[in-house]
Amino acid sequence: MTQPSVKVQIAPESVPTTPSWFGEVAVLAHVCTQFGLLDAIEQRVRFARPRFGHYDTIDFLVVLIGYAVSGEATLKAFYERLWPFAPTFMALFGRNALPCQSTLSRFLAVLDQPSVEALRLLFQEDLVARTPFGSPAGGLWDRLGNHWLLADIDGTKQVARQRALPQTQDLPAPHRRFELVCAKGYFGRKRGQVGRTRTTVLQPYTHQWLGTFSGPGNGDYRAELRHALQAITVYATAFALPLTHVIVRVDGLYGNTAPVNEILSSQCGVIGRSKEYSWLDLPAVQTRLQSPPDVQVTHPESGTVRDLYDCLAVPLTPTGPVVRLLVATHPASDRKPAIGVVRNETVYELFYTTLPPRAFIASDVLHLYLHRGSFETVLSDEDQEQDPDRWVSRTPCGQECWQIISQWIWNLRLELGQQLSPTAMRVMEFAPASVVEPTPVVEPTPVVEPTPVVEPTPVAKPIAYGPPQWARRSFTKGFAGSDFALQPDGTLRCPAGHPLTVHERRPERNGSVRIVYGARACHCCPCPLRAQCQESATTIKPRQVSALVWPLSSSTSTTTVPPPPLEAPPTLLELPQSLPPPEPAPFPVLWGDWPRCSLRRQWVQLLRSQMVLLSSATVQLEKAQASKPPDRHTRAQRAHWRLNWNERLVRNARSSSTPPLAITLHGLPATFAQFFGFALVTAA
Repeated sequence: MTQPSVKVQIAPESVPTTPSWFGEVAVLAHVCTQFGLLDAIEQRVRFARPRFGHYDTIDFLVVLIGYAVSGEATLKAFYERLWPFAPTFMALFGRNALPCQSTLSRFLAVLDQPSVEALRLLFQEDLVARTPFGSPAGGLWDRLGNHWLLADIDGTKQVARQRALPQTQDLPAPHRRFELVCAKGYFGRKRGQVGRTRTTVLQPYTHQWLGTFSGPGNGDYRAELRHALQAITVYATAFALPLTHVIVRVDGLYGNTAPVNEILSSQCGVIGRSKEYSWLDLPAVQTRLQSPPDVQVTHPESGTVRDLYDCLAVPLTPTGPVVRLLVATHPASDRKPAIGVVRNETVYELFYTTLPPRAFIASDVLHLYLHRGSFETVLSDEDQEQDPDRWVSRTPCGQECWQIISQWIWNLRLELGQQLSPTAMRVMEFAPASVVEPTPVVEPTPVVEPTPVVEPTPVAKPIAYGPPQWARRSFTKGFAGSDFALQPDGTLRCPAGHPLTVHERRPERNGSVRIVYGARACHCCPCPLRAQCQESATTIKPRQVSALVWPLSSSTSTTTVPPPPLEAPPTLLELPQSLPPPEPAPFPVLWGDWPRCSLRRQWVQLLRSQMVLLSSATVQLEKAQASKPPDRHTRAQRAHWRLNWNERLVRNARSSSTPPLAITLHGLPATFAQFFGFALVTAA
């Protein structure tokens, strides 16, 4: 029973409450206006189609922006919640009337690919236009102190269930609404399922999306890979990062020769899992597997112990490419392994990379690949908070337009969250520094004096070698070996700026060692200096350069070896006699990033828990628009003459004579308001 001191009243007049997400929409609309994003969409994303009334492309895109921010399950639920505040919502973006749901569906159904690509280009440009996390945002530092940038490529699938319909001669062919946007594929082998695959590109340090590319069914993974590499290249170029220091992490879908060639042709580094187990039969791999493993790694969660064999330079085909192949082995169990191939009761897993061995040892490469599991957590957060894979349109272009808008809102939320509560970059020791082992060898030396262990000690030390001696210039006057600059990481740099890595080290006469450097075919084939460098423009083999080094302690080298050329660098090469892989530098691998969830969730929770006040002029505007007299048509409109782009935009633009609206948002700090140009409420 109600207490006498409490009086509950009922008012028959309907007064809907402001949606909890309306404050965030107001902030995003203001920010997009301040940054010029709305003007850029109006001028660059142009699409003309009849039967849209007086609406233009910007009117439909702002509806999708509000739908992405709201988190409503369906467009129908979004429209029902938005309809009482439709004039205010459109006024936030400088527009007048809200297009109804059926008009939006028709727009998405006929949207063309050039408009989608124009929107995608704006999304990529806005990603690098502001750097709230720093420039570059986070990264990976190797054992030599060099900075690297990682980018993850992975796909996600969305399933649509269709009813099973009888198909007989006396029945017309069934009409499927998803026949344009979906196709049959592998989605769990359930009856009546069709789906769509979306390939996404993630920057794992700030957790910002770099792009999204989708296709029906299992998708065209080769074409989507090319688009993803192009987005990564644009991102790295905007921050002036060399592509050779950009690492692309991919899964086993891109684990055969053709995708590897496409990744290497983009000049980016790569870490990936291979599904081409025939690479195990290559002579270089078989020879390496006969030797002891480089290191043994234990997974901290599963407890799996892997033996790692590092094959530094393996030609995957006779014409290339040459990659660094990592073979991980562990004993097979009674169950068939989910990943890998079983040979002689041993499970073999293959990983390929182009990372230099001195900067990343074998265990670093394995840990970097397994670390890409964090990609799944970001996809899970995206599905829970925005669900960009939900069906908005039954056409490919309409669905992809919605997914671009969703990723754009995700990135803007991260940026606004960083401005709301600035967070410094977190630095993590991804892999500890390599332990220098010669120190404890000194202690057992006096204990075991008679043994000959003391004699091999100077033999195991590195031998100092003199400057490399390059081959002389050929009669065709092409590039000589001395024209290739030696780099601090042990590679060469050709006159065109491409790297040459060590392919072979073989001992020769009188203690000398010949080092063979090789370039990549993807660098040599399109090179404009190819004819001058390789003396032929038709050869398919990449350029190779060899250098001969002599030990400084050898007496024979002083009498038989000519003096080094003047162009040779004065540095010394230290090569052991047994020629093992180069030892890593004794520095840890560092990882710098920002929080994944707190920035976005603090931003959303704050705005959805604070009051949003609408001025009384808002109610008057809604009533005035409801009783607005019909517009007077011009002769051009009655004659259906074509309108130019500016005239199309003006039709639904908010009039300058309309009284301004006042929306008050609570809970945001003054520094945030000053940074984005919001007006502050004066204290009473």
